[in-house]
Amino acid sequence: MSDRSDRREFLKTAAAGLGLTLGAAGLRARDGLLDPAPDARPIRGLFAAPPLETVRIGFVGVGHQGSSHVQNFLKIDGVAITAVCDIVPEKVDKIQTLVEGAGRPRPAGYARGPDDFRRMCEEQELDLVFTATPWEWHTPICLAAMRAGKHAATEVPMAVTVDECWDLVETAERTRRHCVMMENVCYDRTEMMVLRMVRQGLFGELLHAECGYLHDLRELKLTDYYEGRWRIKHSIRRNGDLYPTHGLGPVSQCLNVNRGNRFGYLVAMASRSQGLNRWAGEHIAPDSPEARQRYALGDVVTSLIRTVAGQTIAITHDTDSPRPYSRNFLLQGTRGLVRKYPEQKIYLEGRSPADQWEDLESYRGEYEHPLWQALEERSRGAGHGGMDYIEDYRLIQSLRAGNPTDMDVYDGAAWSAVSELSERSIARGSRAMECPDFTRGAWQHRPPLEIVEAKS
Repeated sequence: MSDRSDRREFLKTAAAGLGLTLGAAGLRARDGLLDPAPDARPIRGLFAAPPLETVRIGFVGVGHQGSSHVQNFLKIDGVAITAVCDIVPEKVDKIQTLVEGAGRPRPAGYARGPDDFRRMCEEQELDLVFTATPWEWHTPICLAAMRAGKHAATEVPMAVTVDECWDLVETAERTRRHCVMMENVCYDRTEMMVLRMVRQGLFGELLHAECGYLHDLRELKLTDYYEGRWRIKHSIRRNGDLYPTHGLGPVSQCLNVNRGNRFGYLVAMASRSQGLNRWAGEHIAPDSPEARQRYALGDVVTSLIRTVAGQTIAITHDTDSPRPYSRNFLLQGTRGLVRKYPEQKIYLEGRSPADQWEDLESYRGEYEHPLWQALEERSRGAGHGGMDYIEDYRLIQSLRAGNPTDMDVYDGAAWSAVSELSERSIARGSRAMECPDFTRGAWQHRPPLEIVEAKS
């Protein structure tokens, strides 16, 4: 079977398994990985749109994470929450009431079904559409927003397939609209401090990174925590790293991926699947449908990426095993290394005691990121230790100033594409998969992410 037909069959199988509909654009498989559309124009530098005095936002999906973002934006200057969309009318009403309670006009509500976001994009005068829906809806909502002249922001991952990543990149280029994946871990206090240390050269030349998403989600997947139990459907049909960006985002910024560097190729493998069946048998019933179900997702998925600059990245996905939470963050260079889990430790040649770890906290006074210095109090009580507030603050700050966003469509595409690339590698006996260059060479000219500051 040719690469082209093999790819097309892979897409059809994945789409059918998840109940997705791929249009003509979604099936433009050419030479194994999708090529850009001929009229797409890559952005050579960093994209900036005209500044906005007030950012008018329409939300799509206001469940657990979406409602948390709404609360953050209500505390940020220069924001108007104009519209709210969800498949559950009660959730729409709850957010409308919340916004009114904050002394703001009641936003328009949209709850006529899963596609009602299209009506919202067409009817409402919005600057930004923000989605926190199940993964398979992220790309359709962002595409609808950009085609209607709005900027788009989405919870992670930005897309499920490589084809979707290309669709988002090409649409952002054609419409000249932002499409931002809201990777909150890039704003975690420790990861931001490490980025500042990297920029100051403390670790020398970077050689290797480890990261991942290791989070026991068995109970959440197999009960009604997720609306319609949408998340378990991916575990039933897909075997790969389904959720790479929490770990991959911060190390990619340290390694200047898409900004002087890029992913070269990936290999992946998966353990057998056992954790979900075992949990269901013990906590639901041995003969329950959940216990009898066959799950494609291996309990531990390991992916390896080599960048064109010669660094290696090891990524672990483990959501079906009993374990404490971890993102397995580690960064190693020619002069030392730093790790975060299970304890925050650092070793710097010539500075640390010989062959001994130091407590990373002892470096905070010297290397704390300026965003955390300025926003620690304002972010207190926000989701995920405050990093959700800082990520939302930075998005609005960039849009109001007319500056490039910290993460752009190329970052979201490169990090999200790891999901399907790992699936394809595992399905082919851990064969190496070439990583698409979504920038089409522009990565060579794009400057690294700066150490930015908060401005009033």
